[in-house]
Amino acid sequence: MTTIAKLYNCMTPDWERYRPVLLSDFTARPFVLGLCEPIDGTVVLDAGCGEGYMARQLRQRGAAKVEGIDISSGMIEAAHAAEQANPLGISFSLGNVVDLSRFPDSSFDLVLAVFVFNYLTLNATLTAMSEIRRVLEPCGRFVFSVPHPAFPFLRAQEPPFFFDRGECGYFSGRDMEFHGRIWRRDGTDVPVRCVHKTFADYFLALAKAGFAAMPDVHELGVTDDHLTLDPDFFGPLVDQPLHVAFRIVR
Repeated sequence: MTTIAKLYNCMTPDWERYRPVLLSDFTARPFVLGLCEPIDGTVVLDAGCGEGYMARQLRQRGAAKVEGIDISSGMIEAAHAAEQANPLGISFSLGNVVDLSRFPDSSFDLVLAVFVFNYLTLNATLTAMSEIRRVLEPCGRFVFSVPHPAFPFLRAQEPPFFFDRGECGYFSGRDMEFHGRIWRRDGTDVPVRCVHKTFADYFLALAKAGFAAMPDVHELGVTDDHLTLDPDFFGPLVDQPLHVAFRIVR
């Protein structure tokens, strides 16, 4: 089976962008950035930064320092190339969210993880969340997004977004990997994966990692603005739960 690093090394060119292109660039990432506010003056870790799309926006919104790590060397090479072409002072390096030992305790005001935990098992998710809590400042914020746990069970294998759950059920499929595709507005589709977790799994992992507060939880989908922009592209996903965004304070 192709590892996540190899998958994204091969697919890096399809993820490189400086403006919204992928479905989730419209239906998830703008809202997630809003949850990160206030950003001005913060020290941020973008865990699972990919080719730097979100890290660049964080810096442009006033973050004092942004560190981006990703498991894919291809993505990090692309992030370095973008930084060289348009320097913003962002540091990108290879790294894995389950091992943040290079960073001291209380290093960051904000940790962002956009569509990272859908690639991790339940055990790896707990390890990663524990590491994230450790590197957060007291009262630091943790913002992350994942595919909506119900989405693979509601959506057929059709554009512009799906996961193939096979014969798995919502509970029996816990910790099982579903393969899927997500589309760009230019018609290109790229592979994605989801290690299925229930809502309860995310809440339990946060609690076991030591987060004591209740997270803010937001279910995300297609809005009227999306339909105005491109009814043909977004229309098939109307009234379907696509993603979930969480924000929690250490």
